[in-house]
Amino acid sequence: MTQAKTKSGALEWLLERENIGVRYLAMRDLLKADAGELLPVKKAAHEKGPIAAILAKMHEEGWWEQAGAGYYPKYTGTVWSVISLAELGASLEIDARIATACSYVLAHNLTGDGHFTVNGLPSGTADCLQGNLCESLLNLDCIDPRLDNAFEWMARSVTGEGVAPMTEKTAPRRYYAGKCGPNFACGSNNKLPCGWGAVKVMLAFSRLPVNKRTPLIGRAIEAGVDFLFSRDPARADYPSGYSAKPSGNWWKFGFPNFYVSDILQIAEALVGLGYGHDPRLAGCLALIREKQDSEGRWSLEYDYTGKTWVDFGLKKQPNKWVTLRAMRVLTAP
Repeated sequence: MTQAKTKSGALEWLLERENIGVRYLAMRDLLKADAGELLPVKKAAHEKGPIAAILAKMHEEGWWEQAGAGYYPKYTGTVWSVISLAELGASLEIDARIATACSYVLAHNLTGDGHFTVNGLPSGTADCLQGNLCESLLNLDCIDPRLDNAFEWMARSVTGEGVAPMTEKTAPRRYYAGKCGPNFACGSNNKLPCGWGAVKVMLAFSRLPVNKRTPLIGRAIEAGVDFLFSRDPARADYPSGYSAKPSGNWWKFGFPNFYVSDILQIAEALVGLGYGHDPRLAGCLALIREKQDSEGRWSLEYDYTGKTWVDFGLKKQPNKWVTLRAMRVLTAP
């Protein structure tokens, strides 16, 4: 286990039958239930609850709200719906509509060079979007060479290898105003490295099987780990381009997780990459543990109530989805 522990009682709460979606993921990720025991629960989670509600809103061609790249409207367009499905543990192996949605995103949000974008053009990419969609499609069990290419571009965008400055407008591969440079530089962060973007990218790499991590991806992971540990993750004082101090949202644990990141997601990424026992993460894990209530539950502090297809609980109240996130981190080997 990692250096922090959870209080007793929360696991039984997550396994309650009234929330089949949380029950399924708790059985999968915390109990490590065998395939035979897990499959009927997994199917039930796709037939009712949040996964079913989101899929019910999907057009038969694979989009939500409007055809095309589908970044808007926030947070019910295609991009956000796919990210939500992935966070809920959906799988194209259970419902063919998910495969249709993955194919639609690959066809409309991905460039030939591997950029995931808001508009289908390389200028519309950003680390947060790239990381979110790489991770989401992988978690949805999508297997496609175009997704492999997206991971390679993501790695290259971190290290800068073979990518020209954004001023070299005739270069075959270059940075743009949004994704403006290596090491997570972002135009929305005054061209400084963006902690939120870094977390999304590293979380995606943490999900990628080791046998698919090319030398380039390995170098990008090393650079990303160095960046996340360049500050104390518990303080999250990464460069804030337009503010004198870090966003307070770092300390508000939420669900679902879109482009805003929290301290818990830093830990998710680093634990997923094998750094759960690194002393540099100890303060972050302690902070997460301290946010438990007396029954070992975590509250929903950052939410999208009324903005997504499904609501995920009351703000400032104990929340099963957030508790599941925390327990995954704190019980990791």
